[in-house]
Amino acid sequence: MQITATEAKNRFGYYLGQAEREPVHVLKNDRVAAVIVSAARFAELEALEQKKTLAQRKREFNEQYQDWIAEQNARFDEHGLWCDGLVAWQDAP
Repeated sequence: MQITATEAKNRFGYYLGQAEREPVHVLKNDRVAAVIVSAARFAELEALEQKKTLAQRKREFNEQYQDWIAEQNARFDEHGLWCDGLVAWQDAP
């Protein structure tokens, strides 16, 4: 179901009820700006996000922060570690 932002504002309670049955896409300036979903569906989506494996999360972290990791490794190569017991940053396998 698609509605305008004005419709959503004017009949919010009604569309909350509709969201229990199906997602409600809210349009603003002719594009989908938001989606109203039931609390149950939102919980399902959150659970799916949390099911990412540790390897997936490590891979995403390394991709997102690759420049920072490279910078830290360069500092280590140049200056070494500042404290005993620390280890250099390593990319996940």
